Amino acid sequence: MKTLQKIGLLLFVVGLTQFTALTLMGEFEMKSQHFEQVAEKHGIRSSVFIQKSKEVFYRNSYLQLSDLTKGIENLVQLSNDHYRAAAREPNLSKEAKRAAYQKIIYANPKELTLDLARLSSVGWVKEHPNLFWWLSFGLGIIGALFFILPAAWNTVSAAEKNNKIYQTSATARGWVAWLVFAYLVGFYLLLYFAPQYSHHWTLILDPISEALNGGPASRWFVYGFMYCVVMLVMALRMYIKYRHNAYQLLRTSSVLFFQIVFAFLIPEIMTRLQLPATDFKNAFPLDYDFFFSWNLKNLISSGGLGLFILVWGIVLTLVVVPVMVYFFGKRWYCSWVCGCGGLAETLGDPYRQHSSKSLFSWRVERWLVHGVLLFALVMTAATLYSYFTGASSLWGLKTQSIQNTYSFLIGAVFAGVIGTGFYPIFGNRVWCRFGCPLAAYLGFVQRFKSRFRITTNGGQCISCGNCSTYCEMGIDVRAYAQKGENIVRSSCVGCGICADVCPRGVLKLEQGPEKGRINPTEILLGNDVSLLNLLNQKK
Repeated sequence: MKTLQKIGLLLFVVGLTQFTALTLMGEFEMKSQHFEQVAEKHGIRSSVFIQKSKEVFYRNSYLQLSDLTKGIENLVQLSNDHYRAAAREPNLSKEAKRAAYQKIIYANPKELTLDLARLSSVGWVKEHPNLFWWLSFGLGIIGALFFILPAAWNTVSAAEKNNKIYQTSATARGWVAWLVFAYLVGFYLLLYFAPQYSHHWTLILDPISEALNGGPASRWFVYGFMYCVVMLVMALRMYIKYRHNAYQLLRTSSVLFFQIVFAFLIPEIMTRLQLPATDFKNAFPLDYDFFFSWNLKNLISSGGLGLFILVWGIVLTLVVVPVMVYFFGKRWYCSWVCGCGGLAETLGDPYRQHSSKSLFSWRVERWLVHGVLLFALVMTAATLYSYFTGASSLWGLKTQSIQNTYSFLIGAVFAGVIGTGFYPIFGNRVWCRFGCPLAAYLGFVQRFKSRFRITTNGGQCISCGNCSTYCEMGIDVRAYAQKGENIVRSSCVGCGICADVCPRGVLKLEQGPEKGRINPTEILLGNDVSLLNLLNQKK
């Protein structure tokens, strides 16, 4: 088994190295039609963009992607300076000024560089995408399976599943964990803020993308594909590790199904059919751009299906979500449906013990997650106000600026870079606990109007602390169990791991009547109470 694991680790490292090296590989040959295709794709009306391309890219061949990035940035700057100067010409008619401003390029130069790099790329990667898919994704998947599955299978009993978790560098914040942390953070920074370096990743996934949606792969197709692959590989580990627990097996199967089918396959197939691509399970405010004007216009212009998607999105948020939380708690979404939760429960499972249980963390959690929810609601209010009135600002704040700020800080940095990148150090539910606005909304309903609770049998608790240690949401479960008190917390996602790791069967996930659901109890200590007074009171 150890030999097989070593082979698997070697294959995984080789595949990961090749995958990473693809960002730096490549040679590019510029042609005039490449700029025309990029301009057409992004709706660029600037003739200067095409004309000046030969001056900016005076060489036909380039070896560095950084040269392409600088060239595109200079080209966009030249074009925009030209039309801004033209719009400021004296005695210019309003129509001429409007025409000049319409030719200003607002597209991200890095996005333009990505498309140009794809078109102008030459060499082995573009000519043999399947070969490089196997050298990167293929070796990585096979190596991960060889390494993970024997280790998981060796846990022959349910009690052994977390053995040596604090003695292994990868799961005890050792040097391996810090390397994983650095790589994940670097990956998300590149994905969001330097997309041009993902051009070879898109090229090797073009065959799969064309089979699904009929077009070339984008960086978001790459991310969606990787997301599903990682969840699938780590789900196999979950199946073996928790094979003694039917609840965990069903839960893992559920998040896999909803991620692969609803979040990935259905939107890609809808794109192929020229329909508005939609993740039907993604609810506002997690789907924060649902009410953005471009999305509303796209849905309304898409006919009956678009209107159905619009109505479904509203009904999902206002009716389906609270009703389901009332009957089943927020676990129905966070632990059974949500893609963020799915990745946290599969890829993040080895790191769940790092979630802080301190009082300070709880205070930060309350202010931060509800602050993000408030931010999302204010942004949406400004968006809808601008959409229906035509105004560009609300309370002196530009709607576009609010949207851009939320997209950058919450949509990219918090949900992506921090939410996933911080798994190995701060636990697997950083985003769900501190940043997800939908989790905050679900938590309100769960805390005050739900049938869900975790019941405890305090007489059986031996205070081992396993439940608190492996609670990914930072809840001190043991404190409730010692008192025999029901656990009713807005942050609980009902993953059931606390019940799974309990050696005495103290904890149980239940739905029941609302009456008596919250049953606070007090622990009487000898130093805090007069036993004689207590006896007299009972008489």
